[in-house]
Amino acid sequence: MGRKVDTEVIETLDELNTLLKSTNNYRSRQKIKSLIYTKNNKYGTRQSLADYLEISVRTLFDWMKLYKADGLKIFIQSTSGGANNVVIPESVKVGIEKKLNNSTEPLQGYKDAVQWVKKTYSIDIKYQTLRSYMIHNFGTKLKQPRKSHYKKDEKAFDAFKKTFPRS
Repeated sequence: MGRKVDTEVIETLDELNTLLKSTNNYRSRQKIKSLIYTKNNKYGTRQSLADYLEISVRTLFDWMKLYKADGLKIFIQSTSGGANNVVIPESVKVGIEKKLNNSTEPLQGYKDAVQWVKKTYSIDIKYQTLRSYMIHNFGTKLKQPRKSHYKKDEKAFDAFKKTFPRS
């Protein structure tokens, strides 16, 4: 048998229902629902409540621990996400855009782009980071054409096509 939900909810059901109706954030709504169902004793065990809310038992445990420690205001704040660390500086972004639009010296692939950024700006950016940035912001599909043999003579090729016997 699972562990019982043993958290004591201080707020009234009316306060929780009003808060639930005024909240738009999905995660905050789930947290408030967990408090409402705990207050009602609708689900006897942590496992059944977690299954109903479609979260893990550990998440429910962490939520209740946070509620006990910090109260309702801190409890319903959304903490997902994290710091948006800027990996690619603005100067590099402008340089990449110019390099992608340069038809005389194009980038030959994403590895070439990483090496070019390292050589030009002395910044070491991971391959996957730069690749994702270029695809997302510029819609890049860096493809190389098939290589042509370096000894290939265009005039001889045209003459061959003209004189080739057709059956």
